[in-house]
Amino acid sequence: MRERENADRLLAARPVWLIEQASGELEYTIVERDIARFITNVVSEAKADGVVLGLSGGIDSSVVAALCVKALGNEKVVGIFMPASFTPFEDQSDARSLAENLHISTLLVPMTPIVEKFLETMPIEKRNRVAIGNVLARMRMIANYYAANSLNYLVAGTGDRSEILMGYFTKYGDGGADLLPIGHLYKTEVRELAAYLGLPPKLVNKQSSPQLWEGQKATDEIPVDYPVLDRILRGLFDTNEDAGDIAEALSIQLDVVEAVKRAFERSRHKRTVLPMPPRTPADPTNNHVEKEQQPTGTHVTANSQPSTADLTGHAS
Repeated sequence: MRERENADRLLAARPVWLIEQASGELEYTIVERDIARFITNVVSEAKADGVVLGLSGGIDSSVVAALCVKALGNEKVVGIFMPASFTPFEDQSDARSLAENLHISTLLVPMTPIVEKFLETMPIEKRNRVAIGNVLARMRMIANYYAANSLNYLVAGTGDRSEILMGYFTKYGDGGADLLPIGHLYKTEVRELAAYLGLPPKLVNKQSSPQLWEGQKATDEIPVDYPVLDRILRGLFDTNEDAGDIAEALSIQLDVVEAVKRAFERSRHKRTVLPMPPRTPADPTNNHVEKEQQPTGTHVTANSQPSTADLTGHAS
């Protein structure tokens, strides 16, 4: 019952105009306008002077950067390059090209020396790839927030709805942000929006990867690639369809749909307020102890983002 209630909250949180057009194409003129207004409002309400975001050379950060520039102007957006020693040169080149085209200021923060120094000081000899990958993601979050705090800026997160529902992000890593401009859009919708915004086809069609270790690919860690995954997620959370009906409609095994549901359930802790004992039985905050935070309107709060953890790759 609780799982169903959580799914219902997800459905209620998704903007009506998005739900109505979930099976067809979105009106990206309206999407762009509403996201730009959202960014402007969040920054204004926080009395901040702009936004910073990590630039990875991937589709999500590229779209968020472009939207932030449209909302605030290029002088109020700072992109941070945070490559590791294994980050492909192509990704670094794509990130720099995007920043140059958007005319935004950038910072370069090499991550490997920071992570290595941290690991040297930790009295734990066992090395776990996922744990180290999470350290990298969280160090990137620290760099984002140091820059943001120094400039009186907010941190713009780059998570999308597909990642949020699957828990495919690192809690307090790439899940740490002040606003999520594309948190209501599925990955396939983000790609369509990128094309609408005029981003290079190379970026629009680029394979997704959190780049937490060498050779990492999102498609190795999610049950099925995004074009099918997004249709499953729409069926489960936007139109409230039965898993068997979804599998039949998509001509896929029921096990695939069930795997998506399990990923959602396992990652619930990434979308919840931190659990705590009630102060008294009548404590009005009791109702919020286990309540799952979900995308509201056009964004998800930082703590509501599912962490790329708990899957075999992107960590918790």
